Amino acid sequence: MPSILNELPWVAAATLALAAGYTDWRSRRIPNWLTVPGLLAGLTANALATGWPGTKDSLLGAGLGLALLLPFVVIRVLGAGDWKLVGALGACLGLHHLPTVLLVAVLVNGAIAIAMIIRKRRVIQTMGNFAHMLAAVFSLHLPGPSLTLDNPEAVKVPFGVAIAVAVVLYTVRHAWGYS
Repeated sequence: MPSILNELPWVAAATLALAAGYTDWRSRRIPNWLTVPGLLAGLTANALATGWPGTKDSLLGAGLGLALLLPFVVIRVLGAGDWKLVGALGACLGLHHLPTVLLVAVLVNGAIAIAMIIRKRRVIQTMGNFAHMLAAVFSLHLPGPSLTLDNPEAVKVPFGVAIAVAVVLYTVRHAWGYS
């Protein structure tokens, strides 16, 4: 029975990520009714699996996910639903697994972004936006509302989909005994 309990956090993470990826793909939103129970499921699964050490790891994972992505939410280049999803996944995966999942998610998100830019024929515009962002970084200013989620013309990449892909890949890797 203990081995089944040890898999609960992985099941919670994969289920949450797949549901969030689906809703983000369909509506470009990740609702609170998904992220809040996901956070609680991660905490509960880790507490059942390994007791206090699991609970502590779960809380630290949630905190790390929320802390790392908060600046991107503040400058409006990442949605709050994505931010809360990463916090909930941090609660499921814990402090040690979340950074790897985030790295894979960023790489997958970049690939999705490139595909969307090419498909929508916005390569030149994107290069100009990238130059504008670099200039803003070097001048220590925000790039402005035209390069945020507030711009209705902006191509919005569903980060929840990238996270779902990363979590599923990482969960499969775990199931094969590599983590």
